Amino acid sequence: MIDKTLRESKDALFTWLVRGPVRRIHPTVVTVLAAVVGVAAAVAAWQSAYLAAVCLWLVNRALDGLDGAIARVTGTQSDLGSYLDIMLDYVVYAAIPLGLALASGESAILLALAVLLGSFYLNSASWMYLAAVLEKRNAGAASRGETTSVTMPAGLIEGAETIVFYTLFLLFPNALGLLFTLMAALVLVTAGQRVSWALRHMKDE
Repeated sequence: MIDKTLRESKDALFTWLVRGPVRRIHPTVVTVLAAVVGVAAAVAAWQSAYLAAVCLWLVNRALDGLDGAIARVTGTQSDLGSYLDIMLDYVVYAAIPLGLALASGESAILLALAVLLGSFYLNSASWMYLAAVLEKRNAGAASRGETTSVTMPAGLIEGAETIVFYTLFLLFPNALGLLFTLMAALVLVTAGQRVSWALRHMKDE
């Protein structure tokens, strides 16, 4: 919902951080490191080490922003790098709530987890294929002046909101049922927004 508003400030911050030795690191190395840290956060959540988990999660998000900044500053952006970035992001997005649900051991939490992951599945379909079609029609990220590899029509739940929700998951594990269900509902609304956008803007001529 607020990703586009925050992107300019975020990009400026990470570009400023990419100085000295940092710029010598290949962005793919940072991408893989981010994934390792994210999976470590999931393991910590599974072991009920919630403070460690939330710290690792926030480091994962910082590294996820840093790899793109390094790629832009050093001119090493690539389709493969972007592909690996999104794939590994989704590994972390699935692993952390799974770790939390396994730590709880409650059937109600596992059911809420299934609903949450199902909403992610539908939302991914709602924007990934849409992004591919927009690229096919030459209406993708480059034509819109966006710094991301592919365009993504705005929705209620985006990157910033995901960071907030996952942080809440880790800080308030006793409220997982409510938080999982609330995020799932909002993610489904987001998927609906993108379907609605497609119906309005992608009618065949």
